[in-house]
Amino acid sequence: MLKVNGLDVSYGDVQVLFDVALEVRPKELVSIVGANASGKSTLLRALSGLLRRVSGSVQFGGEEILRRPPYEIVRKGIVHIPEGRRIFPLMTVQENLEVGAYSQRPRIDLNSSLKEVYGVFPQLYERRSQMAGSLSGGEQQMLAIARGLMAKPVLLTVDEPSLGLAPIMVKKTFQTLEVINREKVTILLVEQNVVNALTMSHRAYVLENGRIVLSGAGGDLLRDEHLRKAYMGI
Repeated sequence: MLKVNGLDVSYGDVQVLFDVALEVRPKELVSIVGANASGKSTLLRALSGLLRRVSGSVQFGGEEILRRPPYEIVRKGIVHIPEGRRIFPLMTVQENLEVGAYSQRPRIDLNSSLKEVYGVFPQLYERRSQMAGSLSGGEQQMLAIARGLMAKPVLLTVDEPSLGLAPIMVKKTFQTLEVINREKVTILLVEQNVVNALTMSHRAYVLENGRIVLSGAGGDLLRDEHLRKAYMGI
C-alpha cells in the first residue's frame, strides 16, 4: 500500500531524516518507535505533504505522492492524526466530526459515517453537543481519532496518541486502535510507548537520529537486546 525509499527530509539547512525506507501492507498495523527528536513526527508530516524540503520516493498504491499537496494526499486516502490532537475547541464534538468529512467522497455518506463512528466511540455520542475544548484529554484523543475516521481513510497515520494521557486512557486508546485495525483500516502508528506499540503491531521500525536502524515483526523486536536496553530499561 505504502512504499517509502531513500526519503531525506530537512528543516532549512538541518537534515532530520536520512535515506528512510519502509513499507506498509494492506490491513497491517505498523509502528515507528524511537526516542524524542528521532524524526518520527517529521516522517508522518512528510508522508502527509506538510513538508517541502524532501527528496526520495513515497508511493501510495503504486503512485508517487511525494511533494503532492496535503489535500490531494487526503483525497487519495492517507489521513493524518497529528500529535497533540489539534481538535477545534470552540466547536462541538459533532461539528469536529463533520469537519473530518469535509472532502467530497466521505461527505456523501456523512450520516452513515457519523453512525459508524459513534458506534466505536459511544462516549462521544453522549457529548456530541458539547464544546470539544471542554472534553478530558482522553476524550479529546478519541475525538481526534474519530475525526480521522470520518475522512474514510485507506491509511490512517497516528502520531503519539498516548502522549499526556493517564494510564487507563492509554490502554483504552491502544485498544481502540486495535479495533479499528481489525475493521480493515490500515494504520501507521508513531509512538514512544515502545512495549505497547510493539505488542499490538504486525511489524515495526526503529528510528534513531533520523535513520531506520531495526525492523521486523513486533514480537521479534520486543525480544531484541538493543531495543530492550535502549527503550525499555531492561
